[in-house]
Amino acid sequence: MKAIALVPGTKDVKLIDWPEPKIEGATDVKARVLQVGICGTDREEASGGRADAPKGEKELIIGHEMLAEVVEVGAQVKSLKPKDLVVIMVRRGCEECDPCKRGHPDMCKTGLYTERGIKERHGYHSEYVVDEEKYCIKVPKELRNIAVLTEPTTVVEKAIDYACRLQVARLPVDPDPKKWLEGRLVLVAGLGPIGLLAAMVLRLRGARVLGLDIVDSHSARPKLLEAMGGKYVLGKDEAIQNARKTFGQIDMVIEAAGIPRLDFELIDVLGLSGVYVLTGVPGDDRPLNIDGGKIMRQLVLRNQIIFGSVNAGFEHFKQAVVDLEAAEAKWKGVVEKFITARIPYQKFDEVLFKKAPEEIKAVIKWHD
Repeated sequence: MKAIALVPGTKDVKLIDWPEPKIEGATDVKARVLQVGICGTDREEASGGRADAPKGEKELIIGHEMLAEVVEVGAQVKSLKPKDLVVIMVRRGCEECDPCKRGHPDMCKTGLYTERGIKERHGYHSEYVVDEEKYCIKVPKELRNIAVLTEPTTVVEKAIDYACRLQVARLPVDPDPKKWLEGRLVLVAGLGPIGLLAAMVLRLRGARVLGLDIVDSHSARPKLLEAMGGKYVLGKDEAIQNARKTFGQIDMVIEAAGIPRLDFELIDVLGLSGVYVLTGVPGDDRPLNIDGGKIMRQLVLRNQIIFGSVNAGFEHFKQAVVDLEAAEAKWKGVVEKFITARIPYQKFDEVLFKKAPEEIKAVIKWHD
């Protein structure tokens, strides 16, 4: 079969012939890969950045945002059958720390986890894959055109879930974390795929959403945000500085831009007892001059929380599927517009090595 592989630490990425995987265990599932999304992690890998081949191997098959169709199952597989659509989780736990032993590898404490397509485990850019049933999440056939967005949706599901849990734990409000967002004002910084998917989840939870970016207000990203009931804010310095005066108490900030300077500026707009979630990974390592004392005073005197969030667990994958289904029902056809390019795998280099100005999410097609 064909696969897209790289030599970690280099820019050597190519389409190769690779042995087709086979079912080896009773709980294994074999699936035909349909689509794989391209994200910043893939492009970082392809530029020679962080990536690790499986131990003893020189190449890594990349790709971690996927949709596939089941073609064969092991003798003890109960929840899946051929022709079912599935997405498969990315991270595998170390099985040494308590979070991993309890089924939460996204909170691994040792750092010895592996990740498909990223860290010591082959990914999904291939014609077929095999994995264990417990890592496969069934997807309704009605979501075939957007289910490849499941994995990036899990990132915001986890970030929003944990932020709401923190707020419910420390404030006298409804004990259901999903209800905490009703009527709250949330600022989403960066309207790439993560930011738009965050806006989608927030709107489904009843939040009022401000989307901050630097693109023209008549371009695709602001229009998609507005189609889901959000309000666009052009990210000029004065707009950021005046955000609280203009819009009132901002209860939550979700950062999805990965721009260090902006990340620190947004602390100023967070309201009393607010929560701020960082999901972007900065590529810019230039030093910044910040007023550390001012930031510390604000966090303490305003009862604020800032935390980072990465990866996601099984429950967040399940919730992502539920929310994509709800979004498709509520805003028919809007989420599909997040995918701005669908490229056959033979032309993967057209989107892996470069990003078109109008791109939101590019997807590689392996099978129809």
